[in-house]
Amino acid sequence: MRLPNDTVCGHLLLQNDGPNRPEVIEMTDMTDDPRPEKGAFAKRLPLLVILAVAAIGAFTLKDYLSFQALADNREALIAFRDANYLMTVLAFIAAYIVIVAFSLPGASIATLTGGFLFATFPGALFNITAATIGATAIFLAARMGFGESLGKKLETSDGTIKKIKDGIDENQWSMLFLIRLVPAVPFFIANLLPSFLEVPLHRFVISTFIGIIPGAVVYTSVGAGLGEVFARGETPNLGIIFEPHILLPILGLCALAALPIVLKAVRGKEGL
Repeated sequence: MRLPNDTVCGHLLLQNDGPNRPEVIEMTDMTDDPRPEKGAFAKRLPLLVILAVAAIGAFTLKDYLSFQALADNREALIAFRDANYLMTVLAFIAAYIVIVAFSLPGASIATLTGGFLFATFPGALFNITAATIGATAIFLAARMGFGESLGKKLETSDGTIKKIKDGIDENQWSMLFLIRLVPAVPFFIANLLPSFLEVPLHRFVISTFIGIIPGAVVYTSVGAGLGEVFARGETPNLGIIFEPHILLPILGLCALAALPIVLKAVRGKEGL
């Protein structure tokens, strides 16, 4: 079949200089492709939704996710749990995941509720599992939105920033456990920071699940004793984790997590 004298096909211009000599000349696409920009927005959309919901929830859900709300509805919750135990467990875990994933207020109250409804065990297991899943959701959203591009920029950077990045990479396990164990590090920050440092998913999940066990067990045990607190008309002591008999063992775990970093610094080489 004979080709027309000038035919545009994709990025190629086919010119027929003679009856049997079609010439293919590559053309530069002069049109702007909007797909990369749209793709970047799509990647950032989950994190933007999380931030928007978190901002709205901070102003609208304070009264619903509070200790007073738990106290006012405790009898109804106990009755529902007794009649529908499995459904209560699933609904509780799902609600906890949403609270953590969207950084809504009330994560501490949710942990107390787990202890109140299900005792220290299996309440602590439910709390830890739900918190880990929720944290993983926000970690993936942040990594997809900004973490990948930021991680690449840090990796290709020079000087002090590159040294800091390399130091964190060499001690990822220790750093991940430290930010989970230290009570002063907000849970939200501990979820976002690893996503900007190219931490592998499996390391994040494992370190989160194990690292939050001490704090989760403490608060779950406080929740398990809420029946007596309600009977006395008091409020639970959420600062209990900073009391010496609880804080010192946690700090001991922090020191253990930091030990590999210290040894590497002293020996001046990688590995132990």
